[in-house]
Amino acid sequence: MSSTPRHVVVVVNPAKFDGDTTTVRAQVTEAARAFGGVVPQFIETTQEDPGFGQARAAVHDGADLVCALGGDGTVRAVAASLAGTGTALGLLPGGTGNLLARNLGIPFSDLAEAVQVAWTGRYRRIDVGWVQRDDVEPEVFVVMAGAGFDAAIMGDAPAALKDKVGWAAYLVAAAQNLRGEPYHAHVTVDGADAGSFDARAVVVGNCGTLQGGIELFPQAQVDDGVLDLVVLTPTSLTGWAGAAAALVEEGSDSPHLDRMTGRDITLSLAPPQKVQLDGDVFPEAGRLSLRVDHQTLVVRVPRL
Repeated sequence: MSSTPRHVVVVVNPAKFDGDTTTVRAQVTEAARAFGGVVPQFIETTQEDPGFGQARAAVHDGADLVCALGGDGTVRAVAASLAGTGTALGLLPGGTGNLLARNLGIPFSDLAEAVQVAWTGRYRRIDVGWVQRDDVEPEVFVVMAGAGFDAAIMGDAPAALKDKVGWAAYLVAAAQNLRGEPYHAHVTVDGADAGSFDARAVVVGNCGTLQGGIELFPQAQVDDGVLDLVVLTPTSLTGWAGAAAALVEEGSDSPHLDRMTGRDITLSLAPPQKVQLDGDVFPEAGRLSLRVDHQTLVVRVPRL
């Protein structure tokens, strides 16, 4: 694989730029030219296709670097189509979370720096998670998948507020959902019974860092072939406080938090719960089957 891409496609989500990508296209092109990089081709996502088909088309047309310019949903869609192809993913963050970029040390607040990393960085192979919801075809996630509370947060965070205050909008949604009802979650890890819980949230991570530098999975590695799982079971605001402290304080523990790791995880949920994959919210499901594909996605990351 050549270290210098010859054919670059940028899959851009116009919704992140008020429907007009003229300015951001010019910024990416200018940044690429500034260090002698090849000028990219741009393809916009649509409401019907958030990036899956655009990325597949880019691979079919011979692109050796396909960049996602948008939020975590755009990254997820593009990554899903690149996994297993050998074509590299470049991350040009334009969303609220930019979680994969954060976890890989890619600049997420300076577009020109992100362009340079995508065009000139080193190649790194990372894992990809897959989730099957009930009998629906499996879907990809590259950061985290969850059911219950965290899916409610993602679904309830107002888009207009996210545009104004960024990731803090999720705190507003979290406050609105703190007193929700628990649900029954039976967990199986690598074929072994891992227990039943009165859960508020079950989150499975491919990597561990959230917005604000919060380490939900301190030991998670994006290329270790293992998924990390946390089950949250608070029953009161005090319980939430203890669980939150255990999440953000390394070495801390809480009776309302359980951690596990595995390659194959099955969650049986009653009643069925809404699901989120890298921030995209899906309808309620009663069974989630999760697995990891080891180092199947190539990503451009900063040079050492």
